[in-house]
Amino acid sequence: MRYERLHEMREDRDFTQQQVADYLKVSRSAYKNYELGIRSIPVEILIELALFYQTSVDYLIGLTNRPSPYPYSGKFTTSKNKPG
Repeated sequence: MRYERLHEMREDRDFTQQQVADYLKVSRSAYKNYELGIRSIPVEILIELALFYQTSVDYLIGLTNRPSPYPYSGKFTTSKNKPG
């Protein structure tokens, strides 16, 4: 996992830890621990972060150095974008 990427992407976009934590519906301290690598990031949170930062999970976890997102098919649903 490339935890520093979370910090870099957040700062590049001028977001605070609190703003990202609010989006994810987690506490600021939980998000801070994600950025520091103290706390493991659940897969659903990684997906939400990739969507939020318009990148790929592969980029966030260090499998690629290309920050471009994969084309979104609209087939995946998370708790934030479930219909109903």
